[in-house]
Amino acid sequence: MPASSRLRASATCSLLPPPPQPQLPFAQSPPRRRRRRSRLAAPMSQSRNAPPGSSRSSSTRWSAPVPRLDLGMLFGRKQRPGGERLDLGNWVRRVLSRPLPPPPAADREVEVEAEEEGREAGNREEVEIGGEEADHLVVMVNGLYGSSSDWKFGAEQFVKRLPGKVYVHRSECNHSTLTYDGVDLMGERLAEEVRQVVQRRGNLRKISFVAHSLGGLISRYAIGKLYEHSIDEENMYGGGKLAGLEPMNFIASATPHLGSRGNKQLPFLFGVPLLERTAVETAHLIVGRTGKHLFLSDRDDEKPPLLVRMVEDCDDGKFMSALRSFKRRVVYANITYDHIVGWKTSSIRRQHELPELELTANNEKYPHVIHASTANPEDPQEEDSVDASLKDSLEEIMICGLRQVTWERVDVCFHESRLKYNAHYNIQVRTPMNLEGEDVIYHMIDNFLV
Repeated sequence: MPASSRLRASATCSLLPPPPQPQLPFAQSPPRRRRRRSRLAAPMSQSRNAPPGSSRSSSTRWSAPVPRLDLGMLFGRKQRPGGERLDLGNWVRRVLSRPLPPPPAADREVEVEAEEEGREAGNREEVEIGGEEADHLVVMVNGLYGSSSDWKFGAEQFVKRLPGKVYVHRSECNHSTLTYDGVDLMGERLAEEVRQVVQRRGNLRKISFVAHSLGGLISRYAIGKLYEHSIDEENMYGGGKLAGLEPMNFIASATPHLGSRGNKQLPFLFGVPLLERTAVETAHLIVGRTGKHLFLSDRDDEKPPLLVRMVEDCDDGKFMSALRSFKRRVVYANITYDHIVGWKTSSIRRQHELPELELTANNEKYPHVIHASTANPEDPQEEDSVDASLKDSLEEIMICGLRQVTWERVDVCFHESRLKYNAHYNIQVRTPMNLEGEDVIYHMIDNFLV
């Protein structure tokens, strides 16, 4: 008999009802393993063929649970009905298509909130140190996700080495996740905090800022809000005051003055174009509005990026007039091993202007200070040396704007340090357990104008 005939026969026979089987009183039951399968298959087949709402036979010992893994439960969503499957592709598309929360509007309510927070921080005396007779206020500002304790070592050394001359206030208004709110909002807080300190201590006559990393940008915004133009023939440094005080020193260490956008401005991305483009598009998802400001991707009311507006006097503040009013402006920059802020952006230089320096210093007093210059590179052919394609770039606009005033540049390197890869925080001496950068703090103090 051919195979096809056997197949047709078996198919035909399978449609006929099975012949009745005689009931034997002592019939032997099938093996236990086969019986389990039949019991499990019976209700499953019944549930497939039964109409909705029909109840299962009470003689069935096995229910028919079909375990399903609903990934929606992992994201806090309700369990799906039994017949519905999770479409992970649609879920991802919905998440990515959700509009991002709009940035806080620069309206009066936000300004009032910032002023209240700054006013509260300005009344905390526990973050202050110095003699009551000191008339020189030194404001120390922390960086991203930092706190006032970051400058504890630096504040103690300033008061110890300049006794009776300086009164140090470590800023308290921008700490931890508050540093994600944006440079402008943090600058508003800092300005109000300084006003409260000046109002509380009536004997202050001078003011200086010492800032680390993002704190340098916050300080630049705050002084633009604190600036008061005054006609004073004796003042040759800009004719202005900050909160009624005479500006003396503006010191920024490892500060991204040109932002973090651009080739090797964020060193831990290794200059890979794909990673740098991805960072520009995703920074705000990690550090909020601050990420947009650092990567120059903010376009509030169709205005230029905030860091670009901060290189000139505008409606937001008198930023350059405030910088010009200081007698000294100093930037401390890590040559290498700083994976957060690049050498170019922290020293306000173009790529071809970075000097070729040794990574070790010959100065025993300041073993990590490699090089110090006291002025901008005033080359008459400087503009001609810039590539024509870069003259209109945002980075070039910021360099030209900031160079309207002179800067002292101090290049630092921790090449021979045990924790050299922690250079971004070594330059500040963030924790007393690591004193690798204490000579940098001493260099600040020894050159400080009192």
